[in-house]
Amino acid sequence: MTAATARHLGLHYGAMALYIALLHNIFLLYHIEMFVSLYKIDKFSFWVGETIFLIWNSCNDPLFGWISDRKFLMHTNDDSNIVLTRLRALLWNGPLLAVSFVLFWVSWTFPALQFVICLCIYDGFLTMVDLHHTSLLADLSINTAVRTDLKVYCSVFSAIGSLSVFLSYAVWSHDSLFPFQMFCISLASVAAIGFFFSSKTLETLFRKSEMKSSSTKRPDAVSEVVGFDDRAAAKAFIRELAGHKNFIWFTAMNLIQVFHCHFNSNFFPLFLEILLGESVSSVVCSILIGVSFVAPHVNNLYFLSLCRRFGAYDVIRLLFWIKLLLSFVMLFFGTDHLWMLCLFIASNRVFTEGTCKLLNLVITDLVDEDVVLHKRGQAVSALMFGTIALLSKPGQTLAPLIGTLLLTFNTGHDLFESGNEAGSLKLSAAKMTEDMKAGYQRGVFNLLVYLPVFCALVQLFCWTRFSLHGKRLDLVKRCRNGISYTLV
Repeated sequence: MTAATARHLGLHYGAMALYIALLHNIFLLYHIEMFVSLYKIDKFSFWVGETIFLIWNSCNDPLFGWISDRKFLMHTNDDSNIVLTRLRALLWNGPLLAVSFVLFWVSWTFPALQFVICLCIYDGFLTMVDLHHTSLLADLSINTAVRTDLKVYCSVFSAIGSLSVFLSYAVWSHDSLFPFQMFCISLASVAAIGFFFSSKTLETLFRKSEMKSSSTKRPDAVSEVVGFDDRAAAKAFIRELAGHKNFIWFTAMNLIQVFHCHFNSNFFPLFLEILLGESVSSVVCSILIGVSFVAPHVNNLYFLSLCRRFGAYDVIRLLFWIKLLLSFVMLFFGTDHLWMLCLFIASNRVFTEGTCKLLNLVITDLVDEDVVLHKRGQAVSALMFGTIALLSKPGQTLAPLIGTLLLTFNTGHDLFESGNEAGSLKLSAAKMTEDMKAGYQRGVFNLLVYLPVFCALVQLFCWTRFSLHGKRLDLVKRCRNGISYTLV
């Protein structure tokens, strides 16, 4: 592959991260506020909807991964086939993701029914897009440097896509939804066209690269094997993962990380409104929201440069320590230092999201280790990504459920009743005495600070038991390149 081809490959691979960021950041920031405050969904329907979503969200990742990669569990080799399979999936599922995104922002049926349908359809297409996009990171190259370069492109484009949150805060209004709805439709149109164009371009680039590098590969090299038993293959794969210790420890850590990331995203506007809303202008809040979504991608460029020097393991461990230390610092300062509070609210999201951006590099290493440990002829990257999501992605659904419970417990106020009364998740200030306001803010502040402490401690415990770094990782890379398949 020439340098020019690699550059174009990186540009279009990164562009897909742009389209995902344009849509998903808006979804994370506003979908709960939309249904609770504007559509007035009741508490029972919200919990039922989130429970159904939890089940679907947990099952669809390994399901789609199995559908995509089951034929590659056989001992066959055809990188071109697996890459083209992923690109064709992105070609169709990308535009459909954009269509499903629009369904959130227009009321078209009962809130309870719309909540379930929108969540499940959107998450289904998001899973397909994210699964195949992240799997390409492992399939396009074994080389860590190349994978890191592709992540750099993703970080740059994701940062650009995150700029949409600046504009969203300007058009978001409880009184008039039309500007926000038009904004969302515009984002969806850009994403749909972009996915189609980038997928076709990547397919063309890859075909040309394969034709130049090897004319001996047969396009039908991967085919069904007579007597191939799906059930037996699935049971064997599950047994293999159950004995894969690094996989287990990573999944435990990632469950906490996914939960913390989505908790921050779901309740970020609430923290701003309760802790800062009466003290800072809407412009400052808009800047904080924008920075919290853009900065992780910008910081990730620096973190990726550190990964080249020290490895992803050490950089991620450092970010866990930073999260823990920042929380203790904020506990020391309390709620009285306004700008320190602004800095903490933003940095808490920045470092948490920054960690999430690096984890795909670790998963690609787990894919390599899985190939070596189980002597696979072809990496089953989508199945690995999907299975990890099965065990850790439920944190996305648990975040709003546990978050609402903890906020109610800490503040003594039901957030659903608050939303229905005040038109916002924030409790109406007119009905509160000064002591009640102070207690309400203190409860929210305690949750904001103590949750990162708990998450960081659990993650550091898991991360110390993860051994796929240093010499072991080097050995896995050499084995994957065909030097040896002996790994203790």
